Amino acid sequence: MPSILSVPRFRDAAPGARILCALGLLLAQLCLAPQPVAAQSVALPLPRLLTLTPAGFQRSVAGSEPTTIEVKVSGENLDGWEEGGQYVPPQLLFSHPGITATALLSAEGKPEKDRYLVRVASEVPSGLHDARMMTALGISSGRVCTASDHPETLRTDPAADVSQAFPLAPGIVCNAKATAQVADHYRLELQTGQRVVIDCAARGIESKLRPVLILADATGADLVAERRGGLLDFTAPAPSTYFVKIHDLSFQGGPEFFYRLLVHDLPVGAPLPARQAAVEPVLSFSWPPVGFPATAPAQESEDPDPAAVQQVTLAADAAVALDVAGRFFPAADVDTYQFTAEAGQIWWIEVASERLGAPTNPAVVVQRSLPGAGLVWEDTAEFSDIAAPIKPSTNHYAYDGPPYESGSADCLGKLEIKETGSYRLQIRDLFGGTRDDPQAIYRLVIRKAAPDFALVCWPLHMELRNGDRAALSKPLALRGGGTVSLEVAAIRRDGFDGPIELAVSGLPEGVTATGLRIPAGATRGQILLTAAESPPRAFAGVAISGKGLINGQSIERPCRLAGHCWPVRDGWSEIPFPRLIPETLVSAGGLEKAPLTLRSTAPEPIEVAEGGSFTVPLELLKRGEVSGAQFQMRVIGAGFEQQPGFELNVAAPAPVTFDLAKLKIPPGDHVLAFITSAVTKYAPAAVTKLAPDAVGEAQPPAAADVAEILVSQPVHVRVTPATKEATP
Repeated sequence: MPSILSVPRFRDAAPGARILCALGLLLAQLCLAPQPVAAQSVALPLPRLLTLTPAGFQRSVAGSEPTTIEVKVSGENLDGWEEGGQYVPPQLLFSHPGITATALLSAEGKPEKDRYLVRVASEVPSGLHDARMMTALGISSGRVCTASDHPETLRTDPAADVSQAFPLAPGIVCNAKATAQVADHYRLELQTGQRVVIDCAARGIESKLRPVLILADATGADLVAERRGGLLDFTAPAPSTYFVKIHDLSFQGGPEFFYRLLVHDLPVGAPLPARQAAVEPVLSFSWPPVGFPATAPAQESEDPDPAAVQQVTLAADAAVALDVAGRFFPAADVDTYQFTAEAGQIWWIEVASERLGAPTNPAVVVQRSLPGAGLVWEDTAEFSDIAAPIKPSTNHYAYDGPPYESGSADCLGKLEIKETGSYRLQIRDLFGGTRDDPQAIYRLVIRKAAPDFALVCWPLHMELRNGDRAALSKPLALRGGGTVSLEVAAIRRDGFDGPIELAVSGLPEGVTATGLRIPAGATRGQILLTAAESPPRAFAGVAISGKGLINGQSIERPCRLAGHCWPVRDGWSEIPFPRLIPETLVSAGGLEKAPLTLRSTAPEPIEVAEGGSFTVPLELLKRGEVSGAQFQMRVIGAGFEQQPGFELNVAAPAPVTFDLAKLKIPPGDHVLAFITSAVTKYAPAAVTKLAPDAVGEAQPPAAADVAEILVSQPVHVRVTPATKEATP
């Protein structure tokens, strides 16, 4: 719960304290200031939708006309294009067909730049929906927007002090953006004993804001502050005007620091309301297990006695012996579940808490009661973190791993009962020793083995060693002749260790996909998306999946796509935060072609006998100036990663030979590809002169060095069984 604070004002501090405070603020500003841009940029330009103002809207009532709202967008490379001699403005698209947008027209009948009329039909469900732009370069990255059942308002005027405070009322959502260096002020009229819960949605709707909520009295003096989660619970001691102050934790502000403020009017003692909808963190892709209900069928007994024990029965013939929801509440809470088990039983224990959005680190210990020793318990098993399938970056850039966390602080492990007897399972939050948080929820499952897997993927992140700190949002907007690699991570559940075949369906015309198998026991694979030389302009929603053989049956599981909420170009000054993307869109046929295309010129598939060797002749198509005479190449593809790296001559690539006897590649169909990072001279293609904001004969921008991942088109190899010599 928020604590009562007495916060001195800056002008009331002693002179020395004011100097130290000013120096601290100056240092913070210097640390947060944008860093100089290096001469060499990372990654080719891509369209990115960065802000949508307002960040949400009220959906219409069933049976009524659609709600209409004016929306302003901003981003990178959100240009329109020319088609049939006509200008086509960039199109604002939404993940639900009931949300549509048309360009806002000026008095002259021309589309206004970055402004749209959005219509929200009554069939649109409340919650988050993705918005994107179709642009000259293809489909943009997404930005979530919220459809709500509440009336909405937009604050545009300054609210830097109590005299400018914006009026708030319970049940109305206020959309706003944080102001740098000051707090936004809101006015709230409350009666004696009236309880309000103030919910500030920020990080959950992809804002950069880390909100600090303060409730002040009629004079502006602070009463209550909340700095952790954007939720403040307050009961008025007297009828009065109160003020709500909001600022970023480091007092940053601007369009990227948007938020949605909602005040709930609740009876004293009522449970906290559901939070405003929030995006899913990447690590949540592995929850829930297939077939499990969205909510647990049982609830923990919240006995105030810390020594309370909950008796459970682990039925030997039950597939799921226990599925219970609980809370790490109050502080230092330890929940105990006691049961009897027989020697030889094997159970799998899984806990979800961080994957449910709680800021927790659950830990489980299982103990056995020692016979004849009274109440003496002996540890038999401990369960903690779910290891990341691919080691993530430890410094938020690709120096030692991708900037995505696919592991979790949650628990998953096998419990083998060695001796018949009485056992107890204790679950606690390692972060919860002093924190009272009723939203620190968990779900505990004890089940028989159900081998399975869960998949997540993201655009391959560049691994430069020259000080690059970029973690970029990368929409799947393919340039003609280009190949993009998706890195796939697998969480294996309950002992499943078979190979996983990867596939993509529903691709737009001119785009093909090739899955590089996840080998048995491995947790990493890749998918290659390749665009034809001149594909038609199009985009499509695609389905990415993986297939595995479990207990003799082919099982297919979806693969979720992850992406960064913001393009972070310097990980030293800004920590990236990614999320799961609900809809995977792929586009091709944009304004530009890939600067490089690396491909095999051999007929495919290349056929070779088991234990033999084969050669891949290579061709490098260059559509611009290349920096350097050689590329340091490596090979990807199940079994082929053992192939030594090699130098590729940019002017005349030499063929590459593979020895299957050394690589121990078994018979069957296989796929490999070549990968490196390359620096090319890049100059953006000219935007159509028909655009409303086109400026005469503008000077084209100069070409600049851009480092980008170069992935070859896939090479298909068919290995046939070796012919056995006849015995004389």
